[in-house]
Amino acid sequence: MDEAVRKSKTFILKVWGENACFTRPEMKVERVSYDVMTPSAARGVLEAILWKPAIRWEVEQVDVLKPIRWESVRRNEVGSQMSSRTNGLFIEDNRQQRAGLFLRDVAYAIHAHFEMTKKAGPEDNVMKFQEMFLRRVQKGQCFYQPYLGCREFSAHFQSVCETGPTPAPIEETRELGWMLFDMQHDALKDANHIHTCTENCRASFFKATMERGRIDLRGIEVRS
Repeated sequence: MDEAVRKSKTFILKVWGENACFTRPEMKVERVSYDVMTPSAARGVLEAILWKPAIRWEVEQVDVLKPIRWESVRRNEVGSQMSSRTNGLFIEDNRQQRAGLFLRDVAYAIHAHFEMTKKAGPEDNVMKFQEMFLRRVQKGQCFYQPYLGCREFSAHFQSVCETGPTPAPIEETRELGWMLFDMQHDALKDANHIHTCTENCRASFFKATMERGRIDLRGIEVRS
């Protein structure tokens, strides 16, 4: 399969929700979000709609469609995890109050394409998965509910071609600093298509800039 037929067209997917938290990894206890959606979170939304071993999603650009607004929340969390060596977990003894700084009333336009992988079979081709993705978006189908950084913040999604012209991003430019690009995993995904983190799980970062509401991810320098 030559390069011309290994890559899909660019899709534009609008995603939105009441809250989002794209957690900064340097914050050890409290959850504090990045200012905008991270590339890995954008890819996660796409994979929730369509993931197959034969394709790999590549995010090209993220547009911020609503002004960046914050919401500070204090809530109770359980500070321990259940294990096979425990007979149970008494929540009252493990409850911890933590603060979170989340994004409020968010909307993004994800520009992305997929590429065929070495796991593609003889029956797999770009056109097949393009049509599959568009059909699933149109019907609102997904393998699991897409989310905006944290699973508790569900994401709504819709193809831009269904709503007319590409929505305009906000008119704001700012330096976003070093941002998480993705997690490199040596392990395969589990049955629910979620990455499983191993000892060889490592983060990569990039110097992010938002130009008039757009974060361009093409040709960026990524560091581990």
